[in-house]
Amino acid sequence: MRRGYLAALAFAVSTGVVAALLTGTAAAASDRDAAQANSRWLASKLKPDGTFENPNGGELPDHGLMLDALFAMYASGNGASAEPIVKFLDEQGHATDYFTWDGLVPGAGYDKLIVGGAVAKTLVAAEVSGRNPRNFDGYDMVAETKGAIMREGPDIGRISDYSKDPALADAVINNANMFGQALGVIGLAAVGENDRLAIDKLLTQQCSEGYFRIFFGYIKTTETGDHVKPNGEKVSTCDEGKPFDLSASDGDATGLALSALLAAKKAGAAGLDVPIAKTVSWLIGNQTPGGGWGGGVGTEAPNTNSTGMIVQALADAGGADVAVDRGVRFLKAAQASAAADSGNRLAGDIGAIAYNPDSYVAARVNGIGGLDTWIRAGAQASLGLSQIPFSTLTKSTGPPTSPPAVKPAPKTTTPKPKKATAPRASTGAHVPPPSTIAAPVAIPDTATPASRLGAYLTNRLVGGDHVEVTEDGKTYVDYDATAELVLALRALDEQPDAVARATKFLLTPEAVQAYAHGAPYEQTGASYAEPLAKLVLVAEFAKSDVVDQLRDDLVKLRGQDGKFTDIGSFADADETVERHAWALLATTADPGPAVELLLSRQCADGTFPRHLDTTECGSGDLAATAAAVTALGARPHTDAAPATKRPDGWSERRVAAFVSAVSALGVRPTGEGMVTGEAGEPDVALSAAVAAARQVAGLDASGTSRSLGKLVLADGGFAKGSVAASDGKTDFPTSLAAAQGVAGRSWLTAADSPLSPAIRLPLSDINAAVASSQSQSSAQPTWMTWGLVGLAGILLAAAVALLLLLRRFIKTKGVSS
Repeated sequence: MRRGYLAALAFAVSTGVVAALLTGTAAAASDRDAAQANSRWLASKLKPDGTFENPNGGELPDHGLMLDALFAMYASGNGASAEPIVKFLDEQGHATDYFTWDGLVPGAGYDKLIVGGAVAKTLVAAEVSGRNPRNFDGYDMVAETKGAIMREGPDIGRISDYSKDPALADAVINNANMFGQALGVIGLAAVGENDRLAIDKLLTQQCSEGYFRIFFGYIKTTETGDHVKPNGEKVSTCDEGKPFDLSASDGDATGLALSALLAAKKAGAAGLDVPIAKTVSWLIGNQTPGGGWGGGVGTEAPNTNSTGMIVQALADAGGADVAVDRGVRFLKAAQASAAADSGNRLAGDIGAIAYNPDSYVAARVNGIGGLDTWIRAGAQASLGLSQIPFSTLTKSTGPPTSPPAVKPAPKTTTPKPKKATAPRASTGAHVPPPSTIAAPVAIPDTATPASRLGAYLTNRLVGGDHVEVTEDGKTYVDYDATAELVLALRALDEQPDAVARATKFLLTPEAVQAYAHGAPYEQTGASYAEPLAKLVLVAEFAKSDVVDQLRDDLVKLRGQDGKFTDIGSFADADETVERHAWALLATTADPGPAVELLLSRQCADGTFPRHLDTTECGSGDLAATAAAVTALGARPHTDAAPATKRPDGWSERRVAAFVSAVSALGVRPTGEGMVTGEAGEPDVALSAAVAAARQVAGLDASGTSRSLGKLVLADGGFAKGSVAASDGKTDFPTSLAAAQGVAGRSWLTAADSPLSPAIRLPLSDINAAVASSQSQSSAQPTWMTWGLVGLAGILLAAAVALLLLLRRFIKTKGVSS
C-alpha cells in the first residue's frame, strides 16, 4: 500500500493546463484500455524474477508493492503479466519471506513470527491469481489468516502480528493495521468463510461520520476484563480515539474497508447496510473539487493512490456515478497516453500514472522522477480505471471443493533409525505421515531419452516434492536422493515444476535442520558437510536467500588443512574424495586450502583415491576421479568462455593434475562413451559420472548420451548395475546416477547453474600431442579416440610416476647427506 509517501512533488505548472485535463471529455464509465496500458507499463518495470526492488534497501524485494501490481494486472484483464510475480511467491517459495520474519533472519526460528496483514494480503493474492489459497507456497493461507485473528484478549477480532512460538512472543509488537483487517475480511469472504469477529472488529474502526481510521489505537480505561491489557489499556473504537488524536480520517483505509464490507455482505454477512451507506456518504461528501481524494495524515492532498481504491469501492457499491465519473477523470489526468505524450519525455512510459496531475504535467517536460512513486501510484490508481471489485477478483478460484493436503510439518516423534548415518545422507528425521504420490507424469512414445528419464525421476517424488525410503518397516524422507534428483533434473533440463517443488521442500527450515544438522536426533551444534554442500548448490540454482547461511555453516567445518569435518554424533567418518568434492564445489568462490588438499591426494596414474585419507597410491577410483575433475574444473558462474591455457589463479600443479586426471578417465572405455566397472562390464552409473566430468573439461560426451539413451527402460528408468548383469528391473539409484550421462553434460553446465567450467581442453600451452589426445576428433572412430586418450593417460601417468620416484630419491639423498 501507499503508506510512507508523505506528499506529492510540487511543481510550478499552469493551473489552466491542469484544469483543461480535468474537464476533458473522458467517459464516466470504467476505462479498461487505460488500465491495461498501465499494467503493461508496470510489467515493464518488474525485474526478470518478478520482483520490485525495495526502496528501503535490503536483500528482500518489495513484496507488498508486487501484490499491488498483481491486483492491478488481473483487474485490467492482463493477469498474464503478473505470472512472474506469482511464480516468485508460490512456485519459488518466497511468499513466506513476506508474511513471516524468516526472510529477514533466516534459520533462526523466525518463520514462526507472523505478519498478520501480509498473511491476509497473500491470501487475496492467491485467490486473485487463480492459485489454490489452501496451498500457496505450501501454506493454507485461509487457515493462516484465521490463525492471525485473535480469539481472545485485548486484540480480539484483530488480524494481528503474532508468534506461533510462545518463546518468541516477546519479540513481536502488534503493528497490524486496517489494511490487513480489510484484506483479511475480503480473503475469507471469497472462500465463503466470513469471520464475524474480524468483521465486527473492522466496524469498530469506523467513526460516526462514516470514515475509517488506519491505525488501531490504545487508550487508558477503567474497564476490566479480558479485553484490557495488564497496563490498563484497551483498543479504542474510532470515536473513543478522537479525544486522543488517534482517529484521523484516512481515505485509503476507508476505500478498502468499503470493499471489505461489500465482499462480506455478498458472502452472506448481515447487518452491514448502514455502515456501507455511511461510508459511501462520507466518501462522496469528501471528494475534492478536482475529482480526487486524499489519504490520511501526511497524504491529505488528492492523489491517484487513494482515488483509485476509492473509485473501485464506490463503483462496486453503486449509486455514486457522478463521484465515480469525476474520480476517473482525475486518474486519467495523471496518466501518460499515446495521444498526448508520444512526442515528449513520457513517450517511453505510455500508461504510467503519476501521483497527481501536477506531477504528470511536469514529467512531460522533465521525464519521470522518483520511479518508485509512479509504480505505487499506478498499481492502486489502475483499480479505479478497471473498476473490478475485490469481491469479483478474488473469485478466480472460488472455494475449493475439497482442500488438498498441505505439506505436513515435520514429525519429531519417529523412532531413531538403527543405522549410524541415518539422520543424514541416506535418510532423515523429517518423516511425514503416509503421503500421496502426485499425478504421474505421462511418457509419450516419442519422448526423448532425457524426457523419459526426467518423467521417471519426477514420478518418484512423493507428494510431488521429495523422495522417501523405507528401512526396517519405517518410512523416512531421503533428503540426499531428493537433492541429487533436483540436480539430475537440472542436468536433463526437464520437469522445471518438479525442480521448483523439490527445491522449496529442501530449503524449508525443517528440512535443512533434519538433513544438514541431524534434527531431532542430534544435540544443538551438529553439522554435516556433504548435505550442506548439496543444499548450497540447490539454493544457488534457485537464487534463494538461504545460500549465505548454508555456506557459512559449511565453511565453519573446514579446518586449516582444508579438510571438512562433520560435527555431531552422526558425523560422517567415511571421508571420501567425492564428499570433499561436493564441499569444494559449494565453496568454489573461496576454497581456502581445500584445493591443495585434494591435489595432494592424486595417485601416480592421475586418478584419485576413493578415500581422502589415502596419502599415497598408484591407482585410484574412477568415480572419485570424476568428482575431483568436476570440483577442480569449476569456478563461480561467468559468461566468459573457459580458458584454453592456465586459468588465472591456477598453479601449474593444478593444471597438471587436472589434465592427468581427465586423461585417466579414459583408461577403461568400451566404445561409444561407455566405461567398464570393476567387473570389466559397461557400467551405467560410472559411464555417466565420467562423461559429466569430461564434459566439464570441454570434451565431447555425446557418445555416452547416445549409448545410455538406448538403455532407457519402458518406464523411463535404468536397470541396476552393469549392462551385462542387468535383470531388466528399474533401479532408482542407477536411474538417478544416469541422468548426467543421458543429458551428455554435467549439472554444472546446466541453465542457471551457479558455477561454470574454468578450463577447456585441449590446452594451447601444453604438449600438442598430449592435448590432442584428450579431444575426441570427429575425423576418427570413437573407439580410437578413447584408446588414444587412454594411451596418452598411461604414458603421462608413467611420466608422473617416474618424476615422483625421482623426487623421492633426491629427497632421500638430501636427508642422508
